[in-house]
Amino acid sequence: MRLVLWFLSVLMFSLPLSTAEASEWGCEVLLCAASNNPSWHGVESCHPPMERLISAMKRPGFSWPTCPEGGAGKPGYERYADCPAGWAATEADQDLNHGRSGELSRCMRTVNACKGRPFQRYRNEDRTATTKDGVTRVYSDSSSCEYREYTARPLRDEPYYFDIESSQGGTTERHYFDLRD
Repeated sequence: MRLVLWFLSVLMFSLPLSTAEASEWGCEVLLCAASNNPSWHGVESCHPPMERLISAMKRPGFSWPTCPEGGAGKPGYERYADCPAGWAATEADQDLNHGRSGELSRCMRTVNACKGRPFQRYRNEDRTATTKDGVTRVYSDSSSCEYREYTARPLRDEPYYFDIESSQGGTTERHYFDLRD
């Protein structure tokens, strides 16, 4: 009997959801993901739909539940946060980026070190230096006042987001969330 019950429960959870059921779940996910003070983690009624989502994401063939009524489709994902003020996002070197070209995983800024003083000379083999806090400096040439600094781009605590269209005025608001259980 236990084996039959186990088999039926596995079968029930592996069947596709009806459209209405998926839409309702998608709307629950959207409402919970948009909660930011507190986040969905602090809203007890959000735990079941979000935990169901996290569990479903681990299965092959996962498809995000959507909420057409909520003005949002599938969520986006932004791994990296903005660079600090004065820094710009840039690609990492191929070897540092594990072969993923095009990913803006570092922050970069150009620094003028002379500021009215005569330039300093650097030996060609000393064109790159790394500071204690992990910032890499790359000097243009041996007689330049300018160098570029690179640092790892900060990761977002909440990398997923929904863009939700306002029912008034046609504006869109971005709501970030995480899926840590």
